[in-house]
Amino acid sequence: MEARAYGVFMTQSGTAPITGVLLAAGAGTRLGRGPKAVLPFRGRTLVEVVADTLFDGGCREVVVVLGAEAERIRNSTDLGRYTVVENTAWAKGMAGSFRTGIEAASQGNSIMVALVDQPGLTPTAVSRLLGSHRPGRITAAAYPDDSGQLKRRHPVIIDVGLRDEAAAAASGDTGARSFLKAHPGLVDLVDCSDLCSGEDLDTKDQLHLLEG
Repeated sequence: MEARAYGVFMTQSGTAPITGVLLAAGAGTRLGRGPKAVLPFRGRTLVEVVADTLFDGGCREVVVVLGAEAERIRNSTDLGRYTVVENTAWAKGMAGSFRTGIEAASQGNSIMVALVDQPGLTPTAVSRLLGSHRPGRITAAAYPDDSGQLKRRHPVIIDVGLRDEAAAAASGDTGARSFLKAHPGLVDLVDCSDLCSGEDLDTKDQLHLLEG
């Protein structure tokens, strides 16, 4: 059993350790405030807080994937306890960052893919996802739409036996989306709506998400 400050992650027999892969390579063009990674949040930067959220929730290690203004982000944040890697081809889309993160994760580990622009993510939601994951499966945070139907969002756990195939299927700006759509029967949805907001910070009218 592995305990964290905000919850307990019980490793099931046969379940690989999980590496959190935080995708933080974008330039934040739509928001117009530079890379989202360095937006101020809770007295720190968004990338620092979300990386800590993954670790505090129970991830064995955390890999942070930078891209746009990577040097500036390295110099203005404290990510020393995490593995920080750079996708130099970040402008070509999320797929490159996704593959870069998978390659940097420890061999033999499953991966939890998270996005830096989800400030509402909490350690308890991460812990719930980790505790719900089953070997050979994909586990995704989900939130109900207006009709009450659960819709898949991030974070997404990809089991160790599927990570290479998921990386190979990534293209353009889709990340793991193509792989997930091709294998719907492998995906387990976990409702996290009682623990956090699954909203992405994409436009200026969503800046209120940073007030939490």
